[in-house]
Amino acid sequence: MLQEIAKIWESTGYAHIDIRQIAMLIIGCVLLYLAIKKKFEPLLLLPIGFGVLLTNIPLSAIMAPPVGDQVGGLLYYLYQGTRLGIYPPLIFIGVGAWTDFGPLLANPKTILLGAAAQFGIFTTIIGALLLGFEPFQAGAIGIIGGADGPTAIFTSALLAPELLGPIAVAAYSYMALVPVIQPPIMRLLTTCKERKVRMEQLRPVSRQERIIFPIAVTLLCGLLVPSAIPLIGALMFGNLLRESGVVDRLLKTAQDSLVNIITIFLGLTVGATATAGEFLVWGTIKIIILGLFAFSIGTVAGLLLGKLMYILTRGKVNPLIGSAGVSAVPMAARVSQRVGLEEDGENHLLMHAMGPNVAGVIGSAVAAGVIIAYFS
Repeated sequence: MLQEIAKIWESTGYAHIDIRQIAMLIIGCVLLYLAIKKKFEPLLLLPIGFGVLLTNIPLSAIMAPPVGDQVGGLLYYLYQGTRLGIYPPLIFIGVGAWTDFGPLLANPKTILLGAAAQFGIFTTIIGALLLGFEPFQAGAIGIIGGADGPTAIFTSALLAPELLGPIAVAAYSYMALVPVIQPPIMRLLTTCKERKVRMEQLRPVSRQERIIFPIAVTLLCGLLVPSAIPLIGALMFGNLLRESGVVDRLLKTAQDSLVNIITIFLGLTVGATATAGEFLVWGTIKIIILGLFAFSIGTVAGLLLGKLMYILTRGKVNPLIGSAGVSAVPMAARVSQRVGLEEDGENHLLMHAMGPNVAGVIGSAVAAGVIIAYFS
């Protein structure tokens, strides 16, 4: 009888769990708390946090590869879409289908703000090299500065798959913490007068411009940085579905079913890569620190260029929209709006901030293409 009880006990996870796995289960619960209670990017953090729980339960084998005739774990097979860089471009189709590029077309100079915010990517690459990471690993870590989870996953899957878990968790965590991290930096670098600036209403953008834009960007960026085509092409294809006005069924699928299904698969499998043995190491701590540095530098760069544009236009540009140059769309634009409303309850900056926000998405994808081409 005792032997049978002992055998049953040995078959449970309780008999095999160690302190590191307990720590990872706590981290998974923290991510779920941020998603559910704080509502920080719940569509992303909830599946990631649950994936962390699943993979760190002893004996679950949910990420186990197939051995001989033995079938692998469920998430191992779903993970192949992440490992092979399939899911991020599919997410970008949905992003493009949801996103209105009109504010960028109405005020093209805001593309400079999106470009400036990518400065955090390249400064972080230097920082990662100084901390001892290999060049290809530094390139994958640097892309966290773009505050774009799918781009970070796509880049790390190609350059440093061994760092995919920490990089993905860091990227999505900082995306979720945009409303927490950015406002103090914005208030520190701008004056009350600058934050109160009311920008002129954007001009109407024609349907012809909206249709030509995704096609032109695909051709121009694709010829300039071919390695960025999986991301840029998917983003622009999704937007063309939106603006063409002739494929409502495809548009609805891209906006809803496709992006929702891929988000579930991507989130669960990214979380499942965060095993105790690979996540709780000094290298992960350095990645988390570098990610915060990258994101902060990108925000600072966008704000500083916004201040320069404020000076050059004699007060016609509100510097707050510069912080939206990071590609956490549309959250970064909403933060610009919120901080502006704190100073002036009738100053609506959302549409103005969407210009650099969209430019940031494009900029981070192009930066990823450059990094992949250089370090591959």
